[in-house]
Amino acid sequence: MQDKKNDAPVESKAWSGRFSEPVAELVKRYTASVGFDHRLAAYDIQGSLAHAHMLQAAGILGAEDWAAIQRGLAMIEQEISDGRFKWSLDLEDVHLNIEKRLTDLIGDAGKRLHTGRSRNDQVATDIRLYLRASIDGLLELIRHAQLAFLDLAEKNADTIMPGFTHLQVAQPVTFGHHLMAYFEMLKRDADRLQDCRKRVNRLPLGAAALAGTSYPIDREMVAKELGFDGVCENSLDAVSDRDFAIEFASCAALIMTHLSRLSEELILWMSPRFGFISIADRFCTGSSIMPQKKNPDVPELIRGKTGRINGHLVALLTLMKSQPLAYNKDNQEDKEPLFDTVDTLANTLTILADMMTGITAKPEAMRAAAAQGFATATDLADYMVKKGLPFRDAHEVVALAVRHAETKGCDLSDLPLAELRGFSDLIEDDVFGVLTLEGSLNSRNHIGGTAPNQVRAAIGRARKLLG
Repeated sequence: MQDKKNDAPVESKAWSGRFSEPVAELVKRYTASVGFDHRLAAYDIQGSLAHAHMLQAAGILGAEDWAAIQRGLAMIEQEISDGRFKWSLDLEDVHLNIEKRLTDLIGDAGKRLHTGRSRNDQVATDIRLYLRASIDGLLELIRHAQLAFLDLAEKNADTIMPGFTHLQVAQPVTFGHHLMAYFEMLKRDADRLQDCRKRVNRLPLGAAALAGTSYPIDREMVAKELGFDGVCENSLDAVSDRDFAIEFASCAALIMTHLSRLSEELILWMSPRFGFISIADRFCTGSSIMPQKKNPDVPELIRGKTGRINGHLVALLTLMKSQPLAYNKDNQEDKEPLFDTVDTLANTLTILADMMTGITAKPEAMRAAAAQGFATATDLADYMVKKGLPFRDAHEVVALAVRHAETKGCDLSDLPLAELRGFSDLIEDDVFGVLTLEGSLNSRNHIGGTAPNQVRAAIGRARKLLG
């Protein structure tokens, strides 16, 4: 195309006929997305094949053009796979790069591919195909992480450790029971992702730019061919909706929050002040100045990357908060946070599952910690309640006994029976059975309880669930 004022050439773009001067180089770089959206190429080709097949079935596209498009897209897919495809900044995005190359390869048939669609519904389809595949991959990674938790929990179903509230010793639990709490979190995380997938798996293609198309298209055929559960039923919403991406980012932020909580505990437990666990050397680093150091870098980075994922969620929410219908260029900014969320979460789940196999409990240190802080005080209160004392009165009696033991520098179980009876004549010599750590654990023999046999039962149910 020529500029009518000075006959200067204007770059040839899919939309350049409307303009009399080329896009400035800075604007070109600022608005181009091919530097990151090229990773959608496989999904763009997948969507284009389904669209072209539908056009051919509807009589909009000839059989020869359909065959040429299939052949050309297969060649492009191979070029991309081999690393021979030349991505052009001038062509802005993954869609126009592939379309231009297709036209170069097969001529006018390549120009007919875009009949009845827009880049607006095209990119919305590509993102949904990408995210659907990513969710499926993440669900499998969550499953691997859950299995790693189960293996470590099974080894430690009897390993006594203190349970904490306010980071203060509260009641005895087992390490296996503690780990199973994270299994439950991941189970809910997987449920959320599966539910999110239902809303991801709707087809926008056919909405065109915003109002649909005048061609006699068959959207249900495309949806079925691409494995979508159905179509987006409003064309305006189809091209401008990104709440499925926000929902996914929210799910990802929750997963990372759970893993960050675990990471914080691993960091604390590895510290000599706790000494509850060791983490295999391959997941730790040393210090450039302090030769004795063994730093838990992987858990620390998981904790740190959680903020990164939370930031992506906020970015996507902010991106959408003021957009009028329908599509706006703002939505180009959805891809980088979405891609990084998927990558970061996938890498985190992968390394977490491996790291769990490199964690070794230190039962002696855990038990010693559980023996501190009067962890069986509640058991003593329950003991007296079962003897007929109202709980609030029992609570007061035990509080006085704890204060007495504290002044003597011993645990409740170390107090002689005579001294314990000084606080209540309901206390008899059978009290020591409930003041032991094992007695405390075994008394909580119900679903969800800390009794080792209940922990093993929970592990069994979990393994059956995972298949």
